Amino acid sequence: MKKFELMALPYAVDALEPVISKQTLEFHHGKHLAGYVNNLNGLLEGSPLAELPLEEIVCKATGGILNNAGQILNHNLYFGQFTGEPTKSAPTGKLAEAIARDFGSFEAFKEAFQKGGATLFGSGWVWLSADKDGKLVITQEPNAANPVQKGLKPLLTFDVWEHAYYLDYQNRRPDHLAALWQIIDWNVIAKRL
Repeated sequence: MKKFELMALPYAVDALEPVISKQTLEFHHGKHLAGYVNNLNGLLEGSPLAELPLEEIVCKATGGILNNAGQILNHNLYFGQFTGEPTKSAPTGKLAEAIARDFGSFEAFKEAFQKGGATLFGSGWVWLSADKDGKLVITQEPNAANPVQKGLKPLLTFDVWEHAYYLDYQNRRPDHLAALWQIIDWNVIAKRL
């Protein structure tokens, strides 16, 4: 059986400070995500889903397998989109053009995206995805849900589970969402498009 592994962070554990603290990253990546990986590997033993790629598992599974697989997929995309290097504050090229086309402007997109994250009740994720025609859409996905389940291609996500921000921002979810733009690697998002 194929075993899923905890993704390696593409930056040092303190590289995202002060936006995401080393302590938060140690818990969020090293404990939460590691727990989902360990749980999924245990749940897949003897399952007909065991040999499928992660995205297919997310689209076909239910219950505990779906919850853990979804959280792994979501977190891999989330942690993989950040950079500890100085970054452009906005996308360029085709991604910038698509955002302007579908949201009017980058600022309008950011406002709508942050609102999507701030108004999601409970735990979950706000996503920027592309549909089959390349149109960009913002969705709110509760718990471990992922836009691939709706036939969308996920591009960018902000985690609004409290464990993603509580040590750094307490109950100030909007402040957390506003700060994340500083560490987005727009080259990664453009490649996903």
